Amino acid sequence: MPLPININELLNGKTVEWDRIEFREGWNPERTLRTICAFANDFNNWGGGYIILGVAENNRQPVFPHKGLPLNQIDKIQEELNNICRRIIPNYFPIVEPVDYQGNKILILWCPGGSNRPYKAPETLGHNPQYFYYIRRYSSTVQPTRDEERELMGMANQIPFDDQINHKAELNDLDLSTIKVFLNEIGSDLESEIPGLSISEIARRMNIAEGANENLLPKNVGILFFSKNIHRFFPYAKIEVITFIDENGSDYVEKVFDGPLHIQLRAALDYLNKMVVTEKVVKSSQKAESNRFYNYPYDALEEALCNAVYHRAYDNDSSIEVRIYPSRVDIISFPGPLPPLDNEKLKSFTFDVRKYRNRRIGEFLKELHLTEGRATGVPTILKSLEKNLSPKPIFETDDARNYFKTTFYPNPLFNIVELGKDLDLKHFDVLRFCTSPQSRGEILDYIELTNHTKNYEKYIVLLINKLLLERIIPDSPKSPKQKYSTTIFGKELLAALNKDKSKD
Repeated sequence: MPLPININELLNGKTVEWDRIEFREGWNPERTLRTICAFANDFNNWGGGYIILGVAENNRQPVFPHKGLPLNQIDKIQEELNNICRRIIPNYFPIVEPVDYQGNKILILWCPGGSNRPYKAPETLGHNPQYFYYIRRYSSTVQPTRDEERELMGMANQIPFDDQINHKAELNDLDLSTIKVFLNEIGSDLESEIPGLSISEIARRMNIAEGANENLLPKNVGILFFSKNIHRFFPYAKIEVITFIDENGSDYVEKVFDGPLHIQLRAALDYLNKMVVTEKVVKSSQKAESNRFYNYPYDALEEALCNAVYHRAYDNDSSIEVRIYPSRVDIISFPGPLPPLDNEKLKSFTFDVRKYRNRRIGEFLKELHLTEGRATGVPTILKSLEKNLSPKPIFETDDARNYFKTTFYPNPLFNIVELGKDLDLKHFDVLRFCTSPQSRGEILDYIELTNHTKNYEKYIVLLINKLLLERIIPDSPKSPKQKYSTTIFGKELLAALNKDKSKD
């Protein structure tokens, strides 16, 4: 039975991080068993991993074209897997699927995080072997240090909330049509086999249900993604977008998005894109094409909201909030980040996250291309803002980590008058003079001031900090050949002033 994932994207590292995939050209039962054990322990709540047999690797990357596995070995390997996995304590069995890929047969072992960790595996498959715990450290399977082993023992039976069984739900709370649409969208071959499968077979294959056949129950992640009535179980699993008319927040319009997580997320993102994001086109005298800027780049808002859905706690009685003020956008989720992240690290953009609150929600969002791999969210946000010439965001929590807030400020073009505050007539003279590049001495001479550091900082550096003036040689600010030019923002400010004068 096919796996609930796009095989091509899996093998090319598009939906699962390379650290969570091991490629093996051939069959090595001892090494494979240790890696299965490590993925089952899921020490960092990454969601386990995959072992691909029949594909060689080079520097942790797959080598194509691949040799595959001989057909006469496939059944033998599966039979041996069934036997050696019984030697894991407690027993753990991966989901195994033979796959035809680019003309050759491969064997994919899906090893989700186990429900009965910690797991031990024998060091060898000989008689009277020693048993050890194994974990993943980046892309390697290793025995834990003494401190890591204590931490692993403390995780006994601590299953991330999204991967826990929901004892208030039943299998018929899973909606087959929603599952089918999901599998079709991610390109899983499992979708084509749904007509011949029972809901219990589908749920087991997708790992969204667990238990004995007579008491098979959905997991929380299954309800969150594939129930049409998730609020019967999770009344606060929703996104509230609140648009404030003024900064005081006394008058506002509210829009609520609910339903399966990926559906409400996409609806909220579509709303933000249509109702919040606006574009400004600035013609340039330097080149033929115009410059396009956005008050808030959609990519940054998308990544921040997706991260909020990924990392919030679903046993929490607070919704995700998107607060839109005239001067900013706040995206707030509850609770805050897991240690070691704190407010100081957030301020310095130091996101050294090791453990994750939800391991299954992230998998589904990645397969839908709604979020990227681990630790990529903040760099994506920063890159998008930088490209749009927007101010950096502010990430915030409190000492108790009760909430996580991301604040975005608009591109300066959308509040051009604000840029003109605290400037005197000489500043505007500098901007007009520098519409063609000028040196420091030429600028200060033009506004009839001496070439002194104090004047340089007040009339040149201040304008640079306000994004109104820029250095022609940005990598060498002290270069004797340095000249300064009025930026797009500076030219827009001058244009706005000219319009005001024409009205007078």
